[in-house]
Amino acid sequence: MKNVIALALLLTCITTNAQLKVGEAAPEISLPGVNGDVIKLSSFKGKIVLIDFWASWCGPCRQANPHVVKLYEKYKDKGFEVYGVSIDHKIASWLKAIRKDKIKYTQVIDNEGWDAATAVQYAVDAIPATFLLNKEGVIVAVDLEGKMLEEKIKGLLE
Repeated sequence: MKNVIALALLLTCITTNAQLKVGEAAPEISLPGVNGDVIKLSSFKGKIVLIDFWASWCGPCRQANPHVVKLYEKYKDKGFEVYGVSIDHKIASWLKAIRKDKIKYTQVIDNEGWDAATAVQYAVDAIPATFLLNKEGVIVAVDLEGKMLEEKIKGLLE
């Protein structure tokens, strides 16, 4: 009986923490931005959106930021938006990183670290983590990088 209960608990954990997949609608995110105003992910419906989970203390995230900044600058006028979701605990560190990395795209914060409700909802267990959405808010790619990400964005904007 103990083995059956343990197996049931294990399966429950695995299924509830499964990362969102291509073809699924992106769950709503509604978090404060750099000015404290709440910004909803759904406010970008009709655009191609890259949800980018990151934190100021994450080396790989900070290395990826310049590429995301370039993509945003290149495609923002064609209907592309980036919705950066920080899981930083310290708001001051988050704001400093935004300034230092010259990030101009939308930034919001869920400052509970790995326990952040948004990170849990999206089953983010490593950062950076990205979800590319089509104009209808459906996930079309997960964790694409570099040229593959740019090619996908270009294809969606055509």
